[in-house]
Amino acid sequence: MHQSHESHQCLACEKGFSFQGSLNAHWRTYVGGKLLDCSEYHNNCLKKSSPEKNLRPLGGETPFGCLDRGKSFSQSAHLASHERSGKRFSYNSCPLELKTVPTGQKPFKCLQCRISFSESRTLATHVRIHTGENPFSCLECGKRFRQNSHLARHVRIHTGEKPFKCLECGKSFSEKANLASHMKVHTGEKPFSCSECGKSFTHKGNLASHMKIHTGEKPFKCLECGQSFRQSTKLVCHMRSHRGERPFKCCQCRKSFCERSKLQCHQRIHTGEKPFKCLECSKSFSQSASLASHMKMHTGEKPFKCLECGKNFSQSSHLFRHMRHHRGEKPFKCSQCGKSFCERSKLQCHQRIHTGEKPFQCLVCGKGLSQKANLVSHMKIHTGEKPFKCLVCGKSFRHSTNLVRHVRSHRAEKQYKCSQCGESFCERGKLHSHQQIHKD
Repeated sequence: MHQSHESHQCLACEKGFSFQGSLNAHWRTYVGGKLLDCSEYHNNCLKKSSPEKNLRPLGGETPFGCLDRGKSFSQSAHLASHERSGKRFSYNSCPLELKTVPTGQKPFKCLQCRISFSESRTLATHVRIHTGENPFSCLECGKRFRQNSHLARHVRIHTGEKPFKCLECGKSFSEKANLASHMKVHTGEKPFSCSECGKSFTHKGNLASHMKIHTGEKPFKCLECGQSFRQSTKLVCHMRSHRGERPFKCCQCRKSFCERSKLQCHQRIHTGEKPFKCLECSKSFSQSASLASHMKMHTGEKPFKCLECGKNFSQSSHLFRHMRHHRGEKPFKCSQCGKSFCERSKLQCHQRIHTGEKPFQCLVCGKGLSQKANLVSHMKIHTGEKPFKCLVCGKSFRHSTNLVRHVRSHRAEKQYKCSQCGESFCERGKLHSHQQIHKD
């Protein structure tokens, strides 16, 4: 007579059943309506809570063997009775565990794709790929996973746990694979080499991404503005700019970013960290991309050429932005006033007009400025630096634009003409002042 409690448990999803037939039926859902053809799969995957339970294997097999006398039985109860007669019966052993898989053999086969495994547990996990079952759920966000180990890794996102620590620099990681990847920074190992240009990379994924530069492949296209990307992750980050999403927030100043990498770069402003050093001039940078861009100053390399006007650029991103001027594209629109810009950075600067934000502060006088370039310009007031010198009269200026305006006075250029009276001026500012006369 069957026991009333659930004595049979599925190792794949941990669901319990009162009868073996119910468990067998449950297993058919894993393999497309068929039971697996390996008897050992059933023997190892059906848990039992009582050694006296009468388990019947499928197909007339006799998998329950006596280790002492070599005799086999079709039911666990028969084996138990046989062992009692020989004074060898022990409740510490389970007849389901009597069979072992010889080393190198893979008897557990998936009937969907015919891949074989050496362990029943591995097959049970694999089958979930076909069934789409994700039995392990995160209690924080509800996301589900096929394997418990995947859930454990995911939970570290919520807990902030980073158990894998680099012995070189002390940096910690939530996954062992990320630590292994990070270690290549210290060792300088770059095992993945480009067959086109010979450039080497620390990660296979970086090489695959790099190869798209040679092929020109950009398969991921933004449906909002038409911009294409080599990587899906770049498209995902780009889409946040259209939606105004900035999920990554700095805990120091509360500034938000649409990409985690940009937050990490920003945080170096607070820490002052500049880990990327130029071997030519010893100048240090907070970002690896800034160092790569800087190095082209030493080499003079400008490999990216505009086919419209022939202008060369040191970075592909600069060429891409430049091309928008030829096409008249302005994909970045201000949600406040509707004004559009060809570059995201210009939109961000413009938006500070609406927000009043002045994140760049002078360390000498405390004045806040909305743009970094304005801060650089402002600092020359304190240093007295005037690097732009007129070759005609020797007068010096803090800004190149002031020098350009000054030089016009020597050449008697008056390109700004009043539409009211026809009087011309060498500077736009002087024209604007003159036009006030007509308004009055």
